[in-house]
Amino acid sequence: MMLEHTISQLDIGYVPDHVAEEMGHLGYVQWLGAIRGNASYIGEAMRAYHLAQPFVRTSPAVAIFCHLLVASTASPVAPLELKLPAPARRGGAKARRDVL
Repeated sequence: MMLEHTISQLDIGYVPDHVAEEMGHLGYVQWLGAIRGNASYIGEAMRAYHLAQPFVRTSPAVAIFCHLLVASTASPVAPLELKLPAPARRGGAKARRDVL
């Protein structure tokens, strides 16, 4: 169920490349965190890839997600370079004061 939710979050159509990359990487981390501890990683990655594959043409974020799935199962094993969004300030107290 979490896999379907992750794919639906990623399938938002065209977005700029940097946004698609961030979303695809975040989707991969979300999917990775939801895998059961006793599950086969290769089996779960194949299942995720096959469920996401129909959305690759219409959503760049899903394409990045699928690329990470394929790269994570490649041999020899190599670390993935995941690019998470940079922390951003949202305003805090100053933003609340500016509204008044």
